Amino acid sequence: VQLQASGGGLVQPGGSLRLSCAASGIIFSSNAMGWYRQFPGKQRELVASISSGGSARYSESVKGRFTISRDNAKNTVYLQMNSLEPEDTAVYYCNVLLWWGRGTLVTVSS
Repeated sequence: VQLQASGGGLVQPGGSLRLSCAASGIIFSSNAMGWYRQFPGKQRELVASISSGGSARYSESVKGRFTISRDNAKNTVYLQMNSLEPEDTAVYYCNVLLWWGRGTLVTVSS
């Protein structure tokens, strides 16, 4: 299983980014997908997840600002991040079952 995450970068407060994670080696459409983030010195925390049927869940800290979606034809899961805050600065990881993608750094700073 491979998960290729992309889309991180530097953005000003209030800005937007979209993360993408392309999966291979799994039956993508049959699996829930998740986005996690990790702050320095902290454990990874769940940001958002989406079931195989498309039902989404969010952490309270991002609810209303972030949107997770999936494109089963492209084996890709997305995380649209709007109204970004400096507190969202972290390394973001995508996840399926026991597998993790390489993290992508999101930095929110003026």
